[in-house]
Amino acid sequence: MFNPSYYRQCACREPVIGEDGTPILDGSGRPKRRLLGASCPKLDQKGHGRWFFYFELEAGEGGKRQRVRRGGFPTKDAAKAKASEVYREAVKGTDVLSNATVGEDLEAWLKRKRSLARTTSHGYEEHVRLYLDPHLGHIKRRDLRLRHVEAMYDAIERENAARLMHHGRIVELQEARDAAYTAWVRAAGKSEERRARRRAYLDANAALREGRKGKQKITSASTMHRINATLSSFLGSGIKRGDYTTNWAAMVELPPIKRPKALVWTPERVEEWKRTGVKPSPVMVWTPEQTGEFLDFIADDRLCGMWHGFIFRGPRRGEMCALPWSEVSLTKSWFRISAQTVEIAYRMYDEAPKQDSVRTVTLDAQTRVLWAAWRGNQKQERQQWSGQKAWVESNRVWTHENGEALHPDWISRRFNRLVELSGLPPIRLHDTRHLSATLALLGKADIKVVQERLGHSSRQITSDTYTSVLPQLLTAEAESTSAVVPRSKKAGPRRNKATPPEAREEAPEASVDAESNEPDDGVRPAA
Repeated sequence: MFNPSYYRQCACREPVIGEDGTPILDGSGRPKRRLLGASCPKLDQKGHGRWFFYFELEAGEGGKRQRVRRGGFPTKDAAKAKASEVYREAVKGTDVLSNATVGEDLEAWLKRKRSLARTTSHGYEEHVRLYLDPHLGHIKRRDLRLRHVEAMYDAIERENAARLMHHGRIVELQEARDAAYTAWVRAAGKSEERRARRRAYLDANAALREGRKGKQKITSASTMHRINATLSSFLGSGIKRGDYTTNWAAMVELPPIKRPKALVWTPERVEEWKRTGVKPSPVMVWTPEQTGEFLDFIADDRLCGMWHGFIFRGPRRGEMCALPWSEVSLTKSWFRISAQTVEIAYRMYDEAPKQDSVRTVTLDAQTRVLWAAWRGNQKQERQQWSGQKAWVESNRVWTHENGEALHPDWISRRFNRLVELSGLPPIRLHDTRHLSATLALLGKADIKVVQERLGHSSRQITSDTYTSVLPQLLTAEAESTSAVVPRSKKAGPRRNKATPPEAREEAPEASVDAESNEPDDGVRPAA
């Protein structure tokens, strides 16, 4: 039965008097003082002291008494409202007697997450360490509310504003450094002016190094959504355990995520990129002609077959890194993806991919020939390194000259360098998955087949995200749309011929209906 008691007390103190009527001193020789609490004579004054309440819950295990006590309220009405709120939480199942904090619960939750993938676990730990624990960790479990979660995201946005200003300051320092360097280079001879320009450049460079200290990444909207997903998972687990009653993360309104749309490098976009150096979209796709130029450029590259595999088969880079020869059949032209290499703080780990990503991919004839030639080259490298130098038996398809497995980040950097040397407009290594899907669409492949090859959970992901509309498809669609309408042979664009003056005089003018006073444009009812 809910029957709370209310009382008021303050923090006033008075000296402690001994039996002889003199103040009792502490170790430092100062008089000891004690709290007056509810016996303070000033409690009759309005606004003096704070209100407290307590009520009894059902007895716990072994008949143990369970009393809820809260305090520090300015008015009795505020204490009553809080008492009712706490009782409702207790009825829902919240442990209102616990003094555990959100930070303690987050730490325990991470320890229980033993079955997560390594990358997911690392993401959870990073979100807890950088965001959730600093902003919410000090709050008691029973006191966590929506306002605390919203305040966390408000603080993140304030930090973003400060970091954005810092980034702008770094850009200004970099421009000043570049201008000072240009002035130094252009100053001829060994004159005093050249020495002064050099000192100015060194000072600008030192200022840039100093300004870059403490630079932090801006928390994007997509990162905020991932943080909120981590918090939602934590609170959902707490609700199942009875520690929490409400998933506050589900009530937060965050900035919308704008997914970048894959665009094709049309001639107009290439010209604009050459002029400004700015990509139209973070995700860009080559045309078939540009793809052919790149493949011709890297024809003599040691890993030519791997680049062909990325472009025409579309695996993820971690899947390509972990691919062993035991999962490749060159006679039947297929390879099976059943493992992936993940990178965490530049360290590589092997783990199983998601269930939808486990798949068998068919090799096209050209890529199969290149992979067969690569296998012969790898055998020659094994023989060359088996003598004085140590060969690393990684059993991977794609390796360095000594057999060591390729690092995912190394593959991305190597691809970016090849694209730069080719002179083509830039795309990322991951954009080759978009390119592969787009080329398949141009080749009139079924979207379901492309979905299975790329390892997506649904065809909608493949259709919405991983296919770009090429200019050839747009032209074909425009022509096919206009071709379905039948036209007469005489139909065609009308020519506006000048009307002779005499024809203008004989031409009937638009008549006006006497009753409606509106022109009928020369229209007459049929006889």
